[in-house]
Formats: sequence, structure tokens, C-alpha cells
Amino acid sequence: MTQDCDALILGGGLNGPALALALAQAGLRVALVDALPEAVRADEAFDGRAYALALASQRLLKALGVWQRVAGLAQPILGVKASDGRVGQGPAPFFLQFDDGEIEEGPMGFMLEDRHLRRAFFDAMAAEPNITQVSGETVIAQTPDASGITVRLASGRTLSARLLIGCDGRRSGTAERAGIKRTGWGYGQTALVCAIAHEQPHNGIAQQFFTPGGPLAILPLPDNRSAIVWSEADATAKTISALDDEAYMAALRQRVGDYLGALTLVGKRFTYPLNLTLANAFVAERVALVGDAAHGVHPVAGQGLNLGLRDVGALAEVLIEAQRRGEDIGALDVLERYQRWRRFDSTALALGMDAVTRLFSNDNPVLRFGRDLGLGVVNALPGLRRRFIREAAGLTGDLPRLLQGRQI
Repeated sequence: MTQDCDALILGGGLNGPALALALAQAGLRVALVDALPEAVRADEAFDGRAYALALASQRLLKALGVWQRVAGLAQPILGVKASDGRVGQGPAPFFLQFDDGEIEEGPMGFMLEDRHLRRAFFDAMAAEPNITQVSGETVIAQTPDASGITVRLASGRTLSARLLIGCDGRRSGTAERAGIKRTGWGYGQTALVCAIAHEQPHNGIAQQFFTPGGPLAILPLPDNRSAIVWSEADATAKTISALDDEAYMAALRQRVGDYLGALTLVGKRFTYPLNLTLANAFVAERVALVGDAAHGVHPVAGQGLNLGLRDVGALAEVLIEAQRRGEDIGALDVLERYQRWRRFDSTALALGMDAVTRLFSNDNPVLRFGRDLGLGVVNALPGLRRRFIREAAGLTGDLPRLLQGRQI
């Protein structure tokens, strides 16, 4: 049977394009299907969303030729400060602070706006002859067989490939149609996401402020701006979200304090319900899952996209090496190599973030004292602090070549 492509990717957010580029640059024919129209995907309007890219993720983007398109638009993360506290009372006396000078590789990561990264991916894919983009289409059925897999689009069109890769989010239709079940739970929290401009410089420092309602991240952007990821109990978040911009900012100032001076809302406001969702398998017959389709996590450590890009690096390496050996890249034994590589690591990290969220999202005085003391102890031990920094920068574990900045 002659397929339309080697790999068919569903989902044109960030992980899908990264994987498409990695595979196409190695000579595989790739089709990427996304439900959003092309004009929406290429929109350059600032909407307030941004990502914390670990150093390893930046290396992957550089290896794919994408970083060169956005390097001048990124904000290096030169430090991270985490502290406990209550609304209106400021941080607790114990805190944890990381500085980029504690590792040799440079900044531990970079902040990059969603609009810049999406546009860079879109332009890079448009310049790659081995990638076919199918925009404004949704998949309604998928049928695997011995030689490949065929999908049917809502328009009635069909596409066939040797392998189908789901990069289609926490409610992955790819996983559902493949019969892959999920395990997970909600946190009773909602993330309020926006961007602010401020009077005082952030000096490249990312702040993580833990309150009983949930963590508040203040993440540096260029030009005296910061991205806000503000978690609150669902009922509180609903009330805050319903406020007008002035009252919304007044509520935020109560939590941020005055260390950044006067604050101004920039761009749109968003809300996202927070939950943990783990696919019970990352692969099935002619199917592989990547990113949130495999593991949707709490944003407490800003690792969601970084986990997805680790998946991208691992799956690309497995598939490209299999292709070079003359193997069937959609065969289950090939896909299981990817699952063995990524499933334990991503599940362990997801559950670790789950534990941190539960430990810090409460006002129990015993837990509060213990966690504050723990932050202080870690801060006082340079070796342990360095280990945490390297972990956050994505420099530990069995790294795929792309995340080392190397070609496959």
C-alpha cells in the first residue's frame, strides 16, 4: 500500500510542529493536521501567553533551526526565587533562590511569548518541502492495519501513513480512538493567565509565590513585562475572572506586592482548569502520543512544554534510527522503545509536581512550617541547590540528542 506520508501528526500547537521538523529534516515525509485555520495559527497578535523553556528545550529548538528565528525575542531566566506566604502578608522568611551562575551552561532557561514561537514554527514548516500542512481540518476516525493507518477527516478526505502521532492535547482524540484509557484527577484549581507591564525591572528573575489557594508564578519577559500564571481555588478564580480589568489587577497586586512597582495589564486574560491526566499507554497499534496527549500536568514548575519537547526528541530519535535501519517505523516494537524511554520519566515528574502542588496549596500550620523549613534547608546547601537547577534546566537523565543540541 502506498501511503500519503510516513508520519501523520495531529495537532499543530508546539509539539506537533517540533516533531514534524525533526522528522522532515531527516528525510521522512510528514503531514500535520490542525483544526485551526492557517490565519489563526500564524497570527502575530500578543495575547499574554508565554512559555518557560528549559535550557535543554532551547537546545532542541536550536538544533531544529527554530531558535535562530526567535533568539532576539527571548528573555533569559537568570534566577528563580520561590517563597511561601499569604495574600497581603508578603513572603515567609524562608525561601529558595537559584541563580544561573551556579551552573556552567549559562541561563537555566528562557521565557518566550507564544506568538513568537508559534510563528517561528509555522514559518520553518512552510520552508520544509517534506512537510504538508493541513489546516482547518479535524480527524473523525482512524483505522490501523498491518502496513499503516488511515484517518478520515470531517470534510470526507482521507489520509494514510505508516504512523499516526497524537499531539492533540489532554483530551486527545487520537488516544481515545486508539482505545488508550487515562488516569487522573482535578485539583479544584483554575489558572488565571495574563501578562503585565511593571515600573521596576525584574532583572531576569522568575518568582514562584505559594499561597493557600495555589501557586502564583511571575515570569520575566522582555521590556519590563512579566507573564502571570496564577492558580486559585475554582470558586475564587471564577469570581476574579468575572471582574473588570481594574478590579482584576487590584486582586493581583494584593498577591504580587510592590516589588515591581506599578502594574498594568497587557494583552488578554485567560483561564484554564487544572488537572493531572496521564495516558495509561503512550503507544498503540500504529499510534504514538506526545506532550499533553500523553501527560497533562500542573503548571507549578512550568514543565509542561519541556516534557513535551523531551517526548519529541525521544520519538524523533527512535523513528529516525528505525528508518535508517530499514525497520517499519509504525511497528509496535519500534514504538515501544519510545514508551520505555519516556513513560517512567514523565510519569515520575508529573507525580512529583502533583505532590508539590498538594503540599503547598493549603494553609495547614504544620505543613506550612515543614515546607518553609525545607525551602530554607535546600537554599543553604549549594550541592542540592545545583542539582535542582540542573533538573529544572532539563540537563539530567537520558537526554535525546536533540536536547543536547546535536543532530540525529
